[in-house]
Amino acid sequence: MPQANTKLQKLIILSLMIALDVVLSPLFRIEGMAPMSSVMNVIGVALMGPIYGTAMALICGILRMLLLGVPPLALTGAVFGAFLAGIGYKYTKSIYGAMVGEIIGTGLIGSLLSYPIMVWFTGSAQGMYWFIYTPRFFGGAISGSLIGFLVYQKLKTVPKFIQLQAYFKGEMLHGTLISKEKNR
Repeated sequence: MPQANTKLQKLIILSLMIALDVVLSPLFRIEGMAPMSSVMNVIGVALMGPIYGTAMALICGILRMLLLGVPPLALTGAVFGAFLAGIGYKYTKSIYGAMVGEIIGTGLIGSLLSYPIMVWFTGSAQGMYWFIYTPRFFGGAISGSLIGFLVYQKLKTVPKFIQLQAYFKGEMLHGTLISKEKNR
């Protein structure tokens, strides 16, 4: 039964992160940029890892599109940024890896994929060019990653955040942190 409880607790943390992202993204928005989405991506993958972080970004993008009328750019930017941020954090074990992944995923890949999606969405390529979204996406990803870095520096001193990080890495058993030496 602890397995079901663990999954439920992870889903609750995921839903809280989704709620924070959906509420904060429109509040701290610069026209054409969504730096708060990048903040949440960097913190989300540092807390939950790449799978849950990417799921968070995907669900948030869909919710922002449905509830706030945001165009599909909410998906192209956030999802690729979260995925690469998660991979960067997982393999470097550093917030810097998450930041670089977020900037490349959102700033470069997300911005370039936004062009064909918006041509399809609007039905016209008139007045648009491939790099139209790149400066704004890079601006949002860089500023959001830097803010995420600053927030993470504070969060990593909070014992509950550290405990939740360990929990998502599978190092928790019955509410107790298991040291890696015991598992060897």
